[in-house]
Amino acid sequence: MSEPKATSESRAVERSIEPGNSAVCPVCGETVKFKARTQGRQVIANIYVNGNWDRVEHYHVDCYDTAGKPYGEPQ
Repeated sequence: MSEPKATSESRAVERSIEPGNSAVCPVCGETVKFKARTQGRQVIANIYVNGNWDRVEHYHVDCYDTAGKPYGEPQ
């Protein structure tokens, strides 16, 4: 079995919004928060600068699309 390949490039994934999430969307400035009735989705982007991990950003799915998918198509 092979080990997963480490990457040093920014990338994005789409995930459900978990209870307790308090991240702020960098596009609209509103909290990406869990709502039990709507089963919300978010895009989480791992941001690398000069090959080194820098930060994580959480987007509403629509906001990520509006921003032009800055870190690529979410996995």
